[in-house]
Amino acid sequence: MAPPHENNEGFTGRPLRRRSLLAGAAALGALGAAGCSRVPDVGEIEGGSLLDRLRDRGTVRVGIASEPPFGYVDEDGIATGEAPEIARVIFKSLGVDNIRAIPTEFGALIPGLKAQQFDVVSAGMYINPTRCAQVLFSDPDYLMLDSFIVKKGNPHGIKSYEDIAKKGLKLASGTAYAEIDYAKDAGVKDILILPDQVAGLDAVRQGRVDAFAGTNITVQGVVKGNNQVEATEAFQPELGGEPAYGAGGFAFRQSEKNLRDAFNRELHKLKDSGQLLRIVQPFGFTKDEMTDLTAEELCG
Repeated sequence: MAPPHENNEGFTGRPLRRRSLLAGAAALGALGAAGCSRVPDVGEIEGGSLLDRLRDRGTVRVGIASEPPFGYVDEDGIATGEAPEIARVIFKSLGVDNIRAIPTEFGALIPGLKAQQFDVVSAGMYINPTRCAQVLFSDPDYLMLDSFIVKKGNPHGIKSYEDIAKKGLKLASGTAYAEIDYAKDAGVKDILILPDQVAGLDAVRQGRVDAFAGTNITVQGVVKGNNQVEATEAFQPELGGEPAYGAGGFAFRQSEKNLRDAFNRELHKLKDSGQLLRIVQPFGFTKDEMTDLTAEELCG
């Protein structure tokens, strides 16, 4: 997807219309790739001067995916969600007053970041070793359990990935979702990859799959008010026999360690003061989702 029109008031000014947000991706990608900043080799960590340039520019470009409540464009055309709202507060503290949201598919967030189509991924992205090899992560701002969308009454009695594997059921999940790896690790053979949780709800409702796997808060949000499907009880997934912690954070290019470190310092101030919870509560997050885990621990 693509860059929006300029929004000089961050998220509180003129609404970002979805059609405008989706226009011009190729042009932005070409400009980003042609920029003067060298993209480091994978695994090469550098200090970087992006924060100084962002302060001069007055605007930071944040990549988001259409996944409520993490990051999305609402019905009024305004980019919002827990991650963009955290970004707005932190970047303002860092001297960058404006946020420009760039929506894209979830699976394109890291490639888009590396191609300089945006400056930071602000989409509640899970931190795991595979992604850590490609980008720098902030410490996580939440810790999440998994859940399934199932038909009303949960006719197959699904409570875990192992249940789906043992019963030979068909599962769906979203593009590049961590849940795909959890399901494969548990032995699930039949997995349908869909764009997002809305498509997942439709697939379950229509009987094309038996369940859709996602984060508990995503699943709870999308099934609300629908009388044909429901969410299962939240559970802790595993990977390789160990708990797979669904902790999400912000991703930065490996050339921008200075920006990541400055962002982390402000994030910890929000955690220590309790302001982080106040920022994300409107999106359904509670004290149970707060975490003291670090990116270093999650990256392994």
